[in-house]
Amino acid sequence: MTVTITSFGYLHGDPPAAHLTLDLRHHFRDPHVSPALRHMTARDSEVRQAVLGTPGIPALVEAVSDAVVAYLNGPGGQAVNVAVGCAGGRHRAAVVAEAVRTALADEDVTAAVMHRDLERPVVDH
Repeated sequence: MTVTITSFGYLHGDPPAAHLTLDLRHHFRDPHVSPALRHMTARDSEVRQAVLGTPGIPALVEAVSDAVVAYLNGPGGQAVNVAVGCAGGRHRAAVVAEAVRTALADEDVTAAVMHRDLERPVVDH
């Protein structure tokens, strides 16, 4: 079984190919709007707290974890690719990708996480 989770920013290009693609842009507040968080990334605890404290995010993380397990239990479940996107890929997408990995680990599923755009410069949007 191979699970790969890729975080990305829509402002940096097309989403990667995936079985499940999450678009966090319009439903969850963007830490980018806070001047204190704008230049931070998902590696900073303040950003992680802001994203994981957003209403709906914990339930979404659990739902994605459940969906990945369902895919893995299907007859073609050898590999599952998940793409998690936000505007720039530095905040919401990267935090949620890591949270999904943690939720999957609780289900004894190992997942690799790649952050396509985490190191890119801040995009003004």
